[in-house]
Amino acid sequence: MEKDKYIKKEITRLKRILKDLDKNKFDLVLPLIKRAAAMSVYLDELEETINNDGYTQEYQNGIHQRGITQSADVQTYLAMSKIYQSITKQLYDLVPVALKTQKKGLLVELRKGSVAKTKNGS
Repeated sequence: MEKDKYIKKEITRLKRILKDLDKNKFDLVLPLIKRAAAMSVYLDELEETINNDGYTQEYQNGIHQRGITQSADVQTYLAMSKIYQSITKQLYDLVPVALKTQKKGLLVELRKGSVAKTKNGS
C-alpha cells in the first residue's frame, strides 16, 4: 500500500533527525515518531482532499433548515494538526540543548513537509 510506504519514509526521516538522542530517550519517543509520521501523511492526504473538495459542505436539518458548514475533512484536519504540532513540540523538547544549537533549524526539520508531500512536488 502506497500510504504505508510514505509513513515508513517519514519514520526514517524523523529517526534520522533524532538519531543523536540517547538510546533510552530514543526508545521512549519511538511511538511518538511513528504517530507523528502517520499523522503527517494523513494530514497531507486531508489537505489534498480539502483542496479538491473545498472547505465547506451543505447541510440540511429537517425540511426548512439548510446551510453551509465547515466540511468534516476540515474539522478532522484542524484537530489532527493540533495533535501533530503537540507531538512535534514534544519531540523537539526532548532533544538536549547542545544538540539543538548544533543542529540549526532542528525544529524546522521536524516540521518540514513530510515525504508524502514531496511526491507531488509540493
